[in-house]
Amino acid sequence: MATAAPSAASRIAVVTGASSGIGAATARQLAEAGYRVVLTARRKDRIEALAEELTRAGHSAVAYQLDVTDRAAVDEFAGAFKTIGVLVNNAGGALGADPVATGDPADWRTMYETNVLGTLNLTQALLPKLDASGDGVVVVVSSTAGHGTYEGGGGYVAAKHGAHVLAETLRLEIVGRPVRVVEIAPGMVRTDEFALTRFGGDEERAAKVYEGVAEPLTADDVAETITWAVTRPSHVNVDLLVLRPRAQASNTKVHRER
Repeated sequence: MATAAPSAASRIAVVTGASSGIGAATARQLAEAGYRVVLTARRKDRIEALAEELTRAGHSAVAYQLDVTDRAAVDEFAGAFKTIGVLVNNAGGALGADPVATGDPADWRTMYETNVLGTLNLTQALLPKLDASGDGVVVVVSSTAGHGTYEGGGGYVAAKHGAHVLAETLRLEIVGRPVRVVEIAPGMVRTDEFALTRFGGDEERAAKVYEGVAEPLTADDVAETITWAVTRPSHVNVDLLVLRPRAQASNTKVHRER
């Protein structure tokens, strides 16, 4: 995959939710593409281990424990930078699959705060730094849930619609400035934690999400897509890229082998 090397002014890439899954895979691939990666997540031990792994491999990486929903902490974090080149808003996730009639408002609130307000916090705090680089990129990792509803997904769907609208609106509002806004919307991705977290640690229920699907997307598939979008020439903006496994035609139609 041919990529454009990042310029000196734009070589720092901040990745949220970098402790596992898509975030960790994206940090690895951006590091390999020549970026100095800043790994953020709540789980300090995970991101420190990843930063050490990348450093041993000859890359530049640092870990910074951060809760994206804590605005004061986000502002303090942003103060450490004069410029950055890339912000990957990946922190998020789903909780539960209950109908709207019985969904837990606390779960809905947590999903909104993480997927939408967390993205807002980081984007607002780091946008001046992206501007200052002269060639910045904001990536919002949304979901196909942000583009189509499905039963039992109300809270997550609402949150990811919010993330999609945030990206779309920001792109309109900053046109003409040296910052691209990219939305990557994955469909079914099999990672170690997404479904398990959604179903409160119920391994059997989590496994059923992927049952019979020969090849769901992997975290590396999504990370490669993010890295490709980020490393396009600076005049090329990937507004929205939806990716699904071949077996998934929509949020509600999946081919399962029996």
